[in-house]
Amino acid sequence: MARILYGVWNEEIADNRDKRFFEIEELKEFDQMDEFDPGNPVKAFLGANGFFVFDKETSILDAAHQYVATAARESCGKCTPCRVGTEVLTSKLEALSKGELGADAVDEILTLAEHIKSTSMCGLGQTATDPLIAMLRHFRDEFEVNIGRYDETGRQAYTEYVTAPCIEQCPSRVDIPRYIEYVKDSKFDRSIGVILKKYPMAATCGRVCVRFCEAACRRSRVDEPVGIKVLKRFVADKERYIKDQWFNEDLIHEKKGDDLKVAVIGAGPAGISAAYHLLLKGYPVDVYESLTEPGGMAGVGIPKYRLPKEEILNKEVSIIESLGGHIHYGKKMGKDFSLDDLIKQGYKSVFIGVGAHKGKKLKVAGEDDSLEGYISGVKFLLYINQFVLNEEQTEFPLKLGKKLLVMGGGNVAMDCARSALRMGVEEVHVAYRRAEEQMPADVEEIHAAKEEGIRFHFLSQPVRVISEKGQVTGIEFVEMELGEVDSSGRRGVTPKPGSEFIIDTDNAVVAIGQEVDTSFLGEDDGMELDRWECLKTDDHLATTRKGVFAGGDCVLGPATLIQAMAQGEMAARSIDEYLTYGRPQFDSDSRMSQFVKCVRKHADDDVIQPVKHQYRVRIEELEPEKRKEIFEEVEKVITEDEAFREADRCLRCYRIYSVITDH
Repeated sequence: MARILYGVWNEEIADNRDKRFFEIEELKEFDQMDEFDPGNPVKAFLGANGFFVFDKETSILDAAHQYVATAARESCGKCTPCRVGTEVLTSKLEALSKGELGADAVDEILTLAEHIKSTSMCGLGQTATDPLIAMLRHFRDEFEVNIGRYDETGRQAYTEYVTAPCIEQCPSRVDIPRYIEYVKDSKFDRSIGVILKKYPMAATCGRVCVRFCEAACRRSRVDEPVGIKVLKRFVADKERYIKDQWFNEDLIHEKKGDDLKVAVIGAGPAGISAAYHLLLKGYPVDVYESLTEPGGMAGVGIPKYRLPKEEILNKEVSIIESLGGHIHYGKKMGKDFSLDDLIKQGYKSVFIGVGAHKGKKLKVAGEDDSLEGYISGVKFLLYINQFVLNEEQTEFPLKLGKKLLVMGGGNVAMDCARSALRMGVEEVHVAYRRAEEQMPADVEEIHAAKEEGIRFHFLSQPVRVISEKGQVTGIEFVEMELGEVDSSGRRGVTPKPGSEFIIDTDNAVVAIGQEVDTSFLGEDDGMELDRWECLKTDDHLATTRKGVFAGGDCVLGPATLIQAMAQGEMAARSIDEYLTYGRPQFDSDSRMSQFVKCVRKHADDDVIQPVKHQYRVRIEELEPEKRKEIFEEVEKVITEDEAFREADRCLRCYRIYSVITDH
């Protein structure tokens, strides 16, 4: 557990230099910061809010020098204080360290550092000198004692990490400020290139991402978050990167032989991402998909009006074949082949990216899957997508009446309800057991559903399925009352006695969640499950069977597209290291991200520079009366002028973090 010797964080000073080591209080909130990697203790930590020193032998002068040098390298160069100031400051700190300048230069260095902070245009420059300023204001003696000691102390082991709040919230850790900056500069090919470093499904993500990044955007402290998702869609659609000149086997610098081929199970976001990164690393890859089309839940679960399949999703998946990979459709693990079969065929590693395609049940009286008109949300959307995309299919497999009821409050429930309207259902209702503000669905999806005439029943818990002669005829509900905040972070609900009521319906769709169907696993596969019935993996996504890795829904439970793609990338890195070194290696970026999450709990992250209010671009949509009858894409892409204006709202909130270690 970490013991801080001295330091400053958010102007709070810690000074334990007069205490013996065992007398220094162990701080539980920083308990992860005792070691960087096994056997390598952290000697100091520097960040945008200050610094901590854990080891008295640390040279904070050298630490500050390396930190400011990182800022100079990362500067975009668009404002003089950051571009020139950090370079001058780096030179002066190096001269101090080597004894070419003396203690009389320290006041000048502090003045320069304060000037860079107060006059830089973006978050990088405004925080680049924070640790140095804290050192000189509060621990100048520890700083000055290292002047001229470069030959004695040498360059300390230093690890840097440049990030931003939006990057940290993105599961794939996409460099969001950079691709936005490239949009602002009209460098659209470079912008899409930043995204494609992380995953191939940029246009898909630009349409259906749940925007963890925007929830962390510091622009919201001024007016509204930057429209990160719409900018991603803009540049993906603008660049039309799904072309041979973008993706072909020439991208692969060093192809590996068939003796190192890898099998990927599932052509959903996790599997496609894993295959993509493995192919770019040179591995021969075969993808096995149980369905007859790609995309997993993105392909069969998200309606065409939100995600066009032929024009967008399928073309992005085709990148796998452009890079030399092969996708085998209609091949289900556990039915058509087993893990042992793959190993016998010469695959040196396997990635399992099976999705959560099994709908959860209500578990109430009268529930019967065989009832006519009663169906899970997952299956309902599968039927709709197959019907809409297959021009030869003239009859919908489920008989739809005039009235349909959806139970659930997430995006799947919204997709079911809005799709039902487009299938000709006259009256669509949604029932949710909690209040509207507690719905997990995107606010925009709820708003769009209301615009299209869908009726909502909040604080309504289903308690009984009503049927007659094998046909569902209604659902009995009980009204719920809001209580105290529960373990989910939302207010709990309790039934209101005697408040039962019935909603008559011709069709009932249960969209209360999904789970992974693990029947594809056999007893001989050697795979352990956790208590949530998901595949058990370690920090590197390695399963309990050697050489087999897993990610996405089958590890996380029902996950978002961006979470699944991030795990696919991570698994590809682990597989590459496993095949190269015999085991996955330590990932310094992941470790630094853990440190950042730890210290950001104590960060003061107010917007420093004065910012003019400028609200985000509004996205043009099809009119509700028109769109509710067709499956045409509802949201339009923003114009180039709108993209420039939206990109200009980004505050470029880069932050530098660094650690000094033993080695």
